[in-house]
Amino acid sequence: MGLLGGLRVLDLTMWRPGPYATQLLAQQGADVIKVEPPGGEPMRAFRSHFDLLNQGKRSVALDLKSAAGRERCLELAAGAEVFVEGFRPGVADRLGVGPGAVRALNPAIVYCSLSGYGAEGPLRDVPGHDVNYRAYAAALGPDAPPPTADELPVADMAAATMAAFAITAGVLRARTTGVGSRLDLAMADVVAHWVATVPEAARPADGTGPVPGYGVYATADGERLTLGVVSEQRLWSAACHALGLAEHADVPFPERLARVAELDKAVAAAVASLTRDEALERLTAAGAPVAPVLTRAEMLAHPHFRERGVTSPTRTVGDVVRVVPGEGRVEGGTAELDEHRGQGWLSTDWNIE
Repeated sequence: MGLLGGLRVLDLTMWRPGPYATQLLAQQGADVIKVEPPGGEPMRAFRSHFDLLNQGKRSVALDLKSAAGRERCLELAAGAEVFVEGFRPGVADRLGVGPGAVRALNPAIVYCSLSGYGAEGPLRDVPGHDVNYRAYAAALGPDAPPPTADELPVADMAAATMAAFAITAGVLRARTTGVGSRLDLAMADVVAHWVATVPEAARPADGTGPVPGYGVYATADGERLTLGVVSEQRLWSAACHALGLAEHADVPFPERLARVAELDKAVAAAVASLTRDEALERLTAAGAPVAPVLTRAEMLAHPHFRERGVTSPTRTVGDVVRVVPGEGRVEGGTAELDEHRGQGWLSTDWNIE
């Protein structure tokens, strides 16, 4: 049993943010019942993507536009501790499963709404996706290129992770006091909050990093690596000695800030004279903060992530939380549509081990 063993979650979300939030809960032992519309969540058409986000959950199909479907959903909500929905603001209320209806039946429930811009505010009814939320939140640079199909959806994943955290906090309070919560969580809000925690700084016009030795650098074989030197003198010195720049190794941080363009160009030129593997070997041996820019395939095969259980050749998605010692990840497959019709919270014939 995981850390959230026994937690009952009713999940009415679709696409990415909500399903990832509830999968995080399921991986820690929560019993998640995924409510899908007749015919299934549209994401099932992209089965490989769907499976990545819906492991370890049960599935029931309910037509919330019908009296019977709405009644069954509220019946399940009455026995749940968490209710998660990702409709546009106001839709859950029109379907009869909004926070008022659900909390009237179950005052201790944690009701979480996850949307692009939130349930209130001037943008609440504006449609959007990840790139729009990042744009409003100042998380796209002025010269940002168009997103690619495999680009990390920062707003989606950030909001999902925040939702899992907020839900868990709400459950802690509800179990202690008997008082539930209404959580209004917006993807744009989370990214804007992140951006607000980063001090504003001028972007160098010549394309160098904020400090020498901090950035992405091209190597002689067409690959790229990253260096993460900031103010630490020992890390700057290590990088300089590894790259044959010993004459700069003792330059103190204030002087480095004053000579950003000059010193960073020296670092870039030194890295560009080596292959990625050569540079990694030298910099790692010297104790410099270096990492290769990996492809998705390289990351999935990397022994570090394999050993920590983040990726696995036998699981679709690994676990981001390690509990030491003992209670680890809760296993579970991806349910077929409506596979668990008729089951309630006390059912035991689910495939979580």
